Amino acid sequence: MADHVRHTLDAYLSRHPDEKDRLSVLIEVLDAADDTIASRKEFRGHITAGAVLLRPDGRVLQIEHKALRKWLLPGGHTEDADTSLLDAALRELAEETGIDPESVEPDSGLPLDIDVHTIPANDAKGEPEHPHFDFRFLFRTTADAVVLQEEEVTDYGWTFADMLTAEPLRSRVLAAAR
Repeated sequence: MADHVRHTLDAYLSRHPDEKDRLSVLIEVLDAADDTIASRKEFRGHITAGAVLLRPDGRVLQIEHKALRKWLLPGGHTEDADTSLLDAALRELAEETGIDPESVEPDSGLPLDIDVHTIPANDAKGEPEHPHFDFRFLFRTTADAVVLQEEEVTDYGWTFADMLTAEPLRSRVLAAAR
């Protein structure tokens, strides 16, 4: 998976070279961790995959994450069976929301955004605070029927893209919605 992550990151940075400094921690951890970059036990930081699901009316699906008690985009950790970060994002979207992957169209094979955020320590799981490197992919759909995975997700909502607060994600989703 490390080679795929490197290739995806390089392609992303060729499109967004101004983000190299912001993503320097990902580059450093990837160089040091190599194949453990996808391991949930790599606490220097590890990759996750997220889905930005956009409807034709310009709304984006958000879920309320049970453990973090925050509204987030669907997504999560990669698994050994995932052949790519895009596949992991689509799998997580389907698992958390019940939306049929056949009703979802990837916008491209490149992430729309790569977000670096800190996950708080979880003593129950023996996990220290650590960064997630979230590769977020844009998907389009006309579906709106959601069946939540109640072990991880407590609610969902379709939010207008201009209500997203994180940049550059907000600007990129707005551009895609036009």
